[in-house]
Amino acid sequence: GGLVALLSAQAELDYALEDALTSQEKENLVYQHLRKVDTWEQDLKVPEFEQGLEWLNTEGPLSLYKDFCGKVVVLDFFTYCCINCIHVLPDLHELEQKYSSKDGLLVVGVHSAKFPNEKVLDNIKSAVLRYNITHPVVNDADASLWHELDVSCWPTLVIVGPRGNMLFTLVGEGHKEKLFLFTSIALKYYKEQGQIKSNVIRTQLYKESLPPSPLLFPGKVTVDPSGGKLVIADTGHHRILVVRKSGQILHIIGGPNSGRKDGIFSEASFNSPQGVAIKNDIIYVADTENHLIRKIDLQLKMVSTVAGMGIQGIDKEGGARGEEQPISSPWDVVFGTSVSGIHEGDVLWIAMAGTHQIWALMLECGKLLKGSDLKKGTCLRFAGSGNEENRNNAYPHKAGFAQPSGLSLAAEEPWNCLFVADSESSSVRIISMKDGAVKPLVGGERDPMNLFAFGDVDGAGINAKLQHPLGVAWDKRRNLLYVADSYNHKIKFVDPKMKNCATLAGTGKAGNVIGSSFTSSTFNEPGGLCVEEGGCLLYVADTNNHQIKVLDLETQIVSLLPLVNAETMETVDGVVLQRGMAKLPKLPKSAPDVQLPSLAVNPGQALQFMLKLSLPPNTKLTEEAPSSWFLTSEGSEWLLYEQNISGEIEDITRQPAISLQIPMRCLSAEVVLSIKVCLYYCSKDSSACMMKGISFNQPLHIANANQGSAAPVELTYAF
Repeated sequence: GGLVALLSAQAELDYALEDALTSQEKENLVYQHLRKVDTWEQDLKVPEFEQGLEWLNTEGPLSLYKDFCGKVVVLDFFTYCCINCIHVLPDLHELEQKYSSKDGLLVVGVHSAKFPNEKVLDNIKSAVLRYNITHPVVNDADASLWHELDVSCWPTLVIVGPRGNMLFTLVGEGHKEKLFLFTSIALKYYKEQGQIKSNVIRTQLYKESLPPSPLLFPGKVTVDPSGGKLVIADTGHHRILVVRKSGQILHIIGGPNSGRKDGIFSEASFNSPQGVAIKNDIIYVADTENHLIRKIDLQLKMVSTVAGMGIQGIDKEGGARGEEQPISSPWDVVFGTSVSGIHEGDVLWIAMAGTHQIWALMLECGKLLKGSDLKKGTCLRFAGSGNEENRNNAYPHKAGFAQPSGLSLAAEEPWNCLFVADSESSSVRIISMKDGAVKPLVGGERDPMNLFAFGDVDGAGINAKLQHPLGVAWDKRRNLLYVADSYNHKIKFVDPKMKNCATLAGTGKAGNVIGSSFTSSTFNEPGGLCVEEGGCLLYVADTNNHQIKVLDLETQIVSLLPLVNAETMETVDGVVLQRGMAKLPKLPKSAPDVQLPSLAVNPGQALQFMLKLSLPPNTKLTEEAPSSWFLTSEGSEWLLYEQNISGEIEDITRQPAISLQIPMRCLSAEVVLSIKVCLYYCSKDSSACMMKGISFNQPLHIANANQGSAAPVELTYAF
């Protein structure tokens, strides 16, 4: 029974298909195979799904022999971490576009976890959303159907007939032609037999129950070394955001739907972008599911393609010009320098998760270690044989990686190496930039074929255990490497000299607690991270929480990066933070700026400002034109998040007190609050009306020391 019997029955068909020349021949062979299978005394039956399993994208549990009776069913045995499983999803999606359940076809994902973290329904829900899976998915956490059928590898597809009878199986990725051939002939054959039913299987998409959020599964984040900009891969919204460190959005590039288009920012499109690298207003993007490397020019406001052809490549050597070189699921990118090193940052290193390798894109003419001269634009393999394994070797081409998903460069001596988050071996590896040798750092184990050496253990070298790490970031100030230990929901740090690995933040449980300390804060599958140039802040893409978290490495406080649209003060999903913000009056150019002495305050402290303004003699406020006050904080808009930032001044004898509460989570210790007033007044005989303005600029020094309560600040001015 099981797949062993099915594979031996199918072997003859597979050999015959290899020799068949025309599509008609192939169809006839599959048709004859089905007639033979249908005459067996006993069907090879798929066991019923166990009772009590959790289902997604359905209104409730489904039964193979009740609900799927009369359907050709494709069972997709997958685990959501696996790049090969991810590669099969577009084929299944295309198949579902061609044949619906009304036509008699149904695809069912049977989630059979590799990692303990993948058994949790909430994490599978996130993956179903991330990969836009719209067919029913069952969480077979104990892999009972996997074991019953003797499945041995991810992904495995089993095509089942309308009686629950197994017809074909496809093991691994890259069988799209056979998948379409087998299913189309099975539908045709069983329709002729009168065994196909046209009833619709009702689905209830999990994604439709989600509230909108500014970010959706952000995969990676990077910081501009030359200034105050962050670049966020808003992976689930298929776009790139460029934001100030305050959270103010400067550019939205692509999204919200997936696509593959170059051009101006509003027209460009991406498909689940991951890694981002920025230098001198040029951003390179690992456009993962388009199998491309894209270039964003912030000056020209243009997106172009620099590597890949938009199809999943199987070439494991490379060497062609970028846009003529097919590549496979690039997951991260980082700048490096070639051996010739005339231009710093003349190489883009690529974590090529799809072929389990590290590639290079030459941004200038140059030379790589142990290689010949290369022309600008050449894209080629640098390290990794292409076999999925945890193999270290002095020769980079003989080493093996397992779905490398994060890169960080330590260019300075004595390190001079590339750190690699090797997700499927649950390890962090090093590639020496001196000789190309690939060495272990932490996690994994000595047997290069064992990709199950995972856990959550602080320690040294292979005694430390990680679970599917996706990101690494080098802190050159402290000589430490930070690791997004994704499936342990933690941020860890590694001392590369001693090979010690320890927990920095997170409890090991998925959650979204923004705590007062690193160890009480929780994360949910963080996918990427970066250290700002000064080494004070660590930014974390907290993927399944749809947030960017900010870890202050000095104070050990975690805060949230609030994303705010600069023009309208709206959050990115359109929920208005401050109504009417866009309509705030502009002060006249003649309005004076009054500089106030700096004020020391605590997070959470309430401040009060008392307006004490006086008008010239024989004047009064104009009733028809409302005078007002409003607050701004340029570059630090987070200070005003969810505060009352404007109000009217109706009576000059009863001027309002203006309140502001310092947020508990502050993104900067030094900010300037501007209290602006716009007054309309006229002479008492109404012969002349004036508009006057003033800006009081209040510097704030935010410290954690208890300052006590501050006295109200009087804002005095005579017009």
